Amino acid sequence: MVTENTATGTTDFDWRTFLLRWSGEWADALPDDEVRDADDEAARRSRWLGFPPASEERIAAMEERLGRRMPPSYRSFLRVTDGWRHAGGFVWLLAGTADARWHDNASGLADLYEEYLEEDAEPEERQEAGVWRRGLQLDVESDATYVLLDPEDVDEDGEWAVRTWASWRADAPERHRDFRAFLEAMFREFHSLRAHRTDGGPEFVNATTRELDARVEEARRDALRGDWETALKKLDEAKGYGRPRAAGLGDQIRRMLGLTYMVSFPGLVTDPRYASELLPPLVAAHAGRSHDDSVLTYHLRGADEALMSRARATLDQVRAGTYRYTAPGPFGEAADRARELARRGDTDQAWRALIDALPLWQPLGPDHIAPLGWLADPLLGPLLTPERSRELLSAPRGGESGETPSRAPDLDPPGLDWLADRDRGTGRRGYRFVLVEGVAPEDLPGRLGDGDAQDAGLGKPVTISEARHQQLRGTGGVWSSSSSDQPVMAVGRAGAGWSFAFDGDPDPFTPERFVSPAAAAAAATRAVVVWADLSGRRDEPFFHLSVARDGAEEYAFTYAEGELRRTGDVPPALDPDRFLAGPAAVAEAERPLLRAVAEHFGVRLPRHALLNGRLPTVVSRSWTRPPEDGEALFVWTRVG
Repeated sequence: MVTENTATGTTDFDWRTFLLRWSGEWADALPDDEVRDADDEAARRSRWLGFPPASEERIAAMEERLGRRMPPSYRSFLRVTDGWRHAGGFVWLLAGTADARWHDNASGLADLYEEYLEEDAEPEERQEAGVWRRGLQLDVESDATYVLLDPEDVDEDGEWAVRTWASWRADAPERHRDFRAFLEAMFREFHSLRAHRTDGGPEFVNATTRELDARVEEARRDALRGDWETALKKLDEAKGYGRPRAAGLGDQIRRMLGLTYMVSFPGLVTDPRYASELLPPLVAAHAGRSHDDSVLTYHLRGADEALMSRARATLDQVRAGTYRYTAPGPFGEAADRARELARRGDTDQAWRALIDALPLWQPLGPDHIAPLGWLADPLLGPLLTPERSRELLSAPRGGESGETPSRAPDLDPPGLDWLADRDRGTGRRGYRFVLVEGVAPEDLPGRLGDGDAQDAGLGKPVTISEARHQQLRGTGGVWSSSSSDQPVMAVGRAGAGWSFAFDGDPDPFTPERFVSPAAAAAAATRAVVVWADLSGRRDEPFFHLSVARDGAEEYAFTYAEGELRRTGDVPPALDPDRFLAGPAAVAEAERPLLRAVAEHFGVRLPRHALLNGRLPTVVSRSWTRPPEDGEALFVWTRVG
């Protein structure tokens, strides 16, 4: 229906072929027992929703009456039919040469829009408001719908934009770039409404639906080959026509891209074949933005009681942070390995375990194009980034072949330097961590905990923010300068042979009453403690390092309140005089100090896991000793 005019560079649209197809498909979709007026019955019999063509004289007379030359696509339409019936589902008669008229605020909508215009309104807002006075009205008979050509919204080809308004839609009129685009949208609307009818009419199958369904199948294979962008374009086109598979397939790509709004896998999530992959991410998105579970029920309308029960159980697991993704075959095995790597903070390795196994992944059925259930897993879900989502979608899978995608960059830099980044997101009060050599993260409660915490084992994986809230709930939001500074710390691997416990939002540092946990953590091994904030966020920046071996402190230094204090024999590589030569150098000392600690001990901390992921936790013994006789006891409250 579209041919390229190489002489002018413009596109000539074959209106007659397009409108004949529309008319025939409309006629075939009518139920035999539907009551029709005489005009509709005549249109059904003739298989033509239009009228006789408008002559050039009639078009010229119309333009003289209106005082404007009509835009090209509307003019060419009129030369094929002087008006149109059933333009979509809500415009029953569209104007030809005799009925087009200036709207001149006949609807009163200009008053409504102008009333709410701010003095500094954007040009687009003013244009929307003004169209109700200047627009050319094309709807003659409609269901509370207006169709206006806008003579002041003109493109380089002389085409006028079309704006449509309906009482049941959002306030802003919908804009179409020209008359042709408007009628194509109405053809899609006709198809979408017919495709979703449940009134027992004839099966809605025709040349257009067959072409679109073939493109949906092409898109499915495109997606499995890794050409997700082409696939999504084809699926979105078919979705506009209401093709039943298109939305569910396209939503899988959109969800992998990180989109959750209006993504519901329609027609698929209630299919038992796909529930294990599609239900968890739908439930997780719901849990993240709403406590009204009726919204979830709406997305699962049509589900049987067994699936609804499964959805409720999954929702409880997601909210409790206990959901665990499982999948058959090699990809499921890789997901298990990735989860354990993520639990230790090795998120880059965890991602590679997943992506390397993707070529072996198999869909659960013909409408499944990507593994999605792992997005709801509290350990696996945080692995996804925009770059990684595109890497996964670009990877061939499901038995299809294609090009190997570019590898998404790793997220964890070596060492500790990243802690000095001002945008690191680790809290308002610096950070502190313990590094223990030669022990597994699971052993840290026995070394860092106190009392019941020693036997409690690691807590479930949480974010730094959740850990802080967990601590707030345990204390009622109140801390004092006594021995109550018992942080909930994230736990994981700190490189070859080391484990860490990390607190990204510690309480205020009190140097005279600080007690390093290094010695207690260093039984039969070595432990390192760092507590720092040299960022200038506090009036008095500070940095503490202490190192213990076999249960006794070897050396330590503390820079606080403008003074440097040290004990033991600090190695030259860590000598604070190299970094803290004077007050002017303090702000610049943090990164070199962190680099020196990382290089000296061969350690690192996983940035992505700490800032964006979930890690197991340990409740540490207090880092602050109780007040002695004569010392004041300060009590403060923190919220959030």
